Amino acid sequence: GARKPKSREVGEFIIATHAAFQAGQNAAGLSLILAVGARPDADAISALAAARGEGTPFAVTHCAESEGWVELVASGMAFDLCGLSPAPVEPLPPLVHAFGYDGQAQPRFGEAVALRPGSHLAGGEAMLPVVRTMVGLAARLAQMPGVQGVSWHPARSLVEPALFVRMAAAWLAGGAFPALGLTALARDPDGGLRSEGLAFFIGQELRVEPFEGGPMPGGPRLAMRLIHSLVEDGPVRGPVHLHGPDGERLLAEPSANGAFVRVWRQG
Repeated sequence: GARKPKSREVGEFIIATHAAFQAGQNAAGLSLILAVGARPDADAISALAAARGEGTPFAVTHCAESEGWVELVASGMAFDLCGLSPAPVEPLPPLVHAFGYDGQAQPRFGEAVALRPGSHLAGGEAMLPVVRTMVGLAARLAQMPGVQGVSWHPARSLVEPALFVRMAAAWLAGGAFPALGLTALARDPDGGLRSEGLAFFIGQELRVEPFEGGPMPGGPRLAMRLIHSLVEDGPVRGPVHLHGPDGERLLAEPSANGAFVRVWRQG
């Protein structure tokens, strides 16, 4: 069966990474990365609101054109869209994990327009109805000319615009949570697989432990399936016995400080 690493090593792993994950939890929102000079102004956003298209319909309810800010309302919730032309650009967010750029160049630089939950949603930024509405809004905005990518801040991810639109449509139609986009996966030196951005939703990241000295077979597919379940069901508070996609026996349990859900393959 799988051999657990020494507890001291596990503790060091959690201490080394938890601060970064906590910072990600506070970074609610997303950014549209546009080509330099392609940022829309408030009139362009109003025109988009009046047009038909993929994504969540919205209305522009407040506008501070000189400040590059408009308020968008969708599904009864308000969101702030900041960094519009001609105001100064929003800072580019950290971009670590890229999706959908196979065979094409990722944008090396650009200008950001940020979409964030409005102040009345403070404390509820990670609630699924809020996130779903914001993702649907972003899918609508991602179809504007010049958009090169959509960055989801908690995961430090960058998603190719057409892929983001498809991903959003599938999720909002009842499909699986878009684990590669609203979260991300990274391989640790010991072969373990960890998530980034899941803590925004449930307060815990996922760690798929190595198996017999190497990466767990099918680890990414398993991680994506587990992320979907965790987002739907919430954090893990005690040991849970599971079965993987191929029937393998698994044990999920919280780490000592509760910051991670650790998943082991048994036998």
